[in-house]
Amino acid sequence: MTAVLARIRALPSWQVTLTGALFVLGFLIAAQLAAEGPRIRYTSQERAPLIETALGLQEQQDALQTRILELRAQIVELEGEEPGSEALVRQINAALEHARIAGGLVQLTGPGIIFRLEDADNPGPERDSLVTARDIRTLVQELWLAGAEAASINSERVTTGTAVLDIGNAILANSAYLAPPYEVRAIGPDDLYERLTTSASFIEFVRSRIEPYGLRLSFSELDAVTVPAYAGTIRSRYGRPDPSAEPVR
Repeated sequence: MTAVLARIRALPSWQVTLTGALFVLGFLIAAQLAAEGPRIRYTSQERAPLIETALGLQEQQDALQTRILELRAQIVELEGEEPGSEALVRQINAALEHARIAGGLVQLTGPGIIFRLEDADNPGPERDSLVTARDIRTLVQELWLAGAEAASINSERVTTGTAVLDIGNAILANSAYLAPPYEVRAIGPDDLYERLTTSASFIEFVRSRIEPYGLRLSFSELDAVTVPAYAGTIRSRYGRPDPSAEPVR
């Protein structure tokens, strides 16, 4: 050991320094080579999932782009069908308007007749000399049978739900109290009056009810008769649409 130390002391200083530097350099190179293998393996292991994820995202993007193109094509197709849609809307609106007219919810004007029905000039103590709800119902019924399309009693539109009842010396129609004289308006064909006066049931009504008791019945044929719209509420407490029924076309 003493001999080795003696020989090292005998070496020049620059050789000692060079030897130490070469030793340190060799150690660093060995350490770098030892760490290079795991680093390369780690990088390769991490790249595979990243590539797979990127490819998956790319597929999703391609699918979304395809869906966008499909939706754009559908929009163009729907825009091309717009005239048909407008025609369908017009058809629905026309059907709705027809239903509103049939339900009496629209004021109507057209050729027709205005009847005026009044009590007798000198009514006696008996009810027969006064206009009753039955008289009004009979007149309206005869007008319907003659072809009338719309009718009203004073200011009340006659609908399918209209009830005409006697309430004291007045008449109740559509929950409204009507006092005499009673004006019955009807819109119908040009020959409405002719149809009415040639009806056997109307003639019998005049002979058995108007003439014997002195009730006054007058009329006027006009080119424009206005029938007001029904102003009451429409409510069905018990009836409901049948879901199994076929729609009327």
